[in-house]
Amino acid sequence: MAGKNIVYFDLETQRSFGDVGGSAHKHKMGVSVAVTYSTARGGYRIYGESEMGALADELIRADLVVGWNHVEFDYPVLQGYTIYDLPAQTINLDMMLALQEPLGFRLKLDSAASASLGTGKSADGLDALRWWQEHKKTGSNEPLMKIAEYCAFDVKVTKCVHEYGLANGHVKYHDRGGNLLEVAVKW
Repeated sequence: MAGKNIVYFDLETQRSFGDVGGSAHKHKMGVSVAVTYSTARGGYRIYGESEMGALADELIRADLVVGWNHVEFDYPVLQGYTIYDLPAQTINLDMMLALQEPLGFRLKLDSAASASLGTGKSADGLDALRWWQEHKKTGSNEPLMKIAEYCAFDVKVTKCVHEYGLANGHVKYHDRGGNLLEVAVKW
């Protein structure tokens, strides 16, 4: 992929599955913050809810979009903001889906990151939902900055797991018993 624009991507939502009536209604969850890292740009970009059109444009223009469960989660959430058919109009490597096939289960990003990189996620999606509610209640931008920082860290971790897989031909993970294992990847 040398010379190609790889865009690493993640978003955080305003509402949970329970708030919108289940996973069939992801398009109603709303985006609080989205973050991309573009290899062409060489940096991160943070998107607020009013910038979802620009985010969709960046994803459409990418040579490859890399994420963790972005095809089945983030895209359906983002679909509520765009006319693009994101899964059909983008070239994707959803690492969770790529690993699900050989493993037979859905691996968490934190498991792959902690085993492969020695570092995990900085928080979880429930923290981001709580920060969104705090922002809505107080009007303060400080909780939004916490969401942006958390989301940007997830993008960084996603990028590092992808690069680890590229460099080593495998990704490590811990099974439910705590054993360190690895799975071959062809990224």
